[in-house]
Amino acid sequence: MKKKKCIAMLLAGGQGSRLMPLTDNIAKPAVPFGSRYRIIDFPLSNCTNSGIDTVGVLTQYQPLELNDYLGNGTPWSMNLNYGGLHILPPYQRAKGSNWFKGTANAIYQNIRFIQRYNPEYVLILSGDHIYKMDYNAMLQDHIQNEADCTIAVIDVPIEEASRFGIMNTDEHRRIVEFEEKPKHPKSTHASMGVYVFTTEKLIKYLEEDEQDPASDNDFGKNVIPRMLGDGQRMFAYVFKGYWRDVGTLESFWNANMDAIEMPEDEEDKLVLNDPDWKIYYKHGNARPHFIKEGALPRNSLIGGASYIAGEVDHSVLFSNVVVEKGAVVKDSILMDNVVIKEGARVEYAIIDSDVVIGEGASVGGPKEGGKLAAVAKNITVAAGSVHGSGEIIVKEEA
Repeated sequence: MKKKKCIAMLLAGGQGSRLMPLTDNIAKPAVPFGSRYRIIDFPLSNCTNSGIDTVGVLTQYQPLELNDYLGNGTPWSMNLNYGGLHILPPYQRAKGSNWFKGTANAIYQNIRFIQRYNPEYVLILSGDHIYKMDYNAMLQDHIQNEADCTIAVIDVPIEEASRFGIMNTDEHRRIVEFEEKPKHPKSTHASMGVYVFTTEKLIKYLEEDEQDPASDNDFGKNVIPRMLGDGQRMFAYVFKGYWRDVGTLESFWNANMDAIEMPEDEEDKLVLNDPDWKIYYKHGNARPHFIKEGALPRNSLIGGASYIAGEVDHSVLFSNVVVEKGAVVKDSILMDNVVIKEGARVEYAIIDSDVVIGEGASVGGPKEGGKLAAVAKNITVAAGSVHGSGEIIVKEEA
């Protein structure tokens, strides 16, 4: 069989503990986003738009819903006889079995998958970022530099740089130093967790890392510093565009709101309906949404099959959401199958799927000076009950 020039390995097995309660029962990459998508749709769509048709998706934590969503890769044109989308969970070997111990170990355990396609280059991706990126442009930059490893970076404000892995480079963008969350950063080039490796070097360093009992088996902590210390050719690829790590409830809320509130002239605006760079997703069969006479929807994304009779302002609603007459939803995210009963109020909150907010109940409070509230999946909030700013509801009320 012919070899692939480049394949992608997408790390999608993280627990996403900072996104609780949204990730109690599903992996973070499967969390819904932007009224119709899942977080994982963004890196997968980037692959499709970049001409990369072979992707191994490495799953681990709560994979059932994610695996069901991915299927055979049809929405992303990856239902191929040779290549396509493959789900790669941990598995048992003759010498025993292990969960993925770290990002590097996850790829190490799937070296045979990489070798099956004999690619010249391997693209390593994270499944929990919102961004649109041409991976092929990064690959061409890697080839032109004759690099062993290329790391995508994005400029961040200097006051935020200490939250990231920082790549310090020379005038040719060659990486000369890597600092993990430095207290006093020397540059603003933050790693995006997107890597291109020349396959031969990747396998060499994964095998060496696996033999080191002191290693955390992590790209950022172990593999990248070791390659840098050995003098390998490592370059930064500067990405200019929208990119958000949605690892917390607040950052997840902010990214959803970016889809409806960023100014039209914003250079790095998040555009979900860009015809030149589509975000592909698994389509449902939902009927159109319905806005009842007298309803007040403003500045919001509203998914299919939703019924709106109340007020919805600056919010993101997924499919089959009901907002009854007299109910108010403001500055909030409502997942699939949420019902907001008559007279209820939801403000600055994230409501997970299959939740009912009872008549006259209140969840959250004003965004200004307040904290984000949340309600976990499958909960009914009692009629007339009051749950204030920042409250996280994870079980049924008595």
